[in-house]
Amino acid sequence: MSSALIALGFLAQVVKRLDPFVAALVPALFVLGEFTFAALVRNTIENLVLLRQMQRIRGYYRGLVPEASQFFDPPETDAQFQAALATVGLRTSPAQLLFTGASLVAAINAILGGAGLAVLTAQVTDLSDGMALAVGAAVALVLFVLHLLYQQRRSAHIVSDHQPARSA
Repeated sequence: MSSALIALGFLAQVVKRLDPFVAALVPALFVLGEFTFAALVRNTIENLVLLRQMQRIRGYYRGLVPEASQFFDPPETDAQFQAALATVGLRTSPAQLLFTGASLVAAINAILGGAGLAVLTAQVTDLSDGMALAVGAAVALVLFVLHLLYQQRRSAHIVSDHQPARSA
């Protein structure tokens, strides 16, 4: 994204019309942003699943002999798993969802999508610049909320499925 913006800055100094470049650039960046967002959500979920499996292994070892409990904490005290849940907005408060890597990409992509639509609206309609910006801002907000809902829906089963392993 930053390389594309730098290229756009250089082009703006030497060409009269940027429309073709912007028309090619914005959709390409938007699609790449969607792929990045999906990959980050998938990786986060996979990390949480693997952490849960590690907890199950620890639970198994904790139950082998009575002395094992001194080496393997109960799952509810697993700070790493609790921190991982918090980073995807599944613990502490739903606002934590705003501070994930996927949410960062979602915000940038929503702004890019809204800005692209604002430019397109200004080019193909006779709306004022202010109205085109309002359309773009509304679309950006809707896109961001949809990303957050998708991320929450994809990761919600991690919490609902999370049952601490009981030691024997």
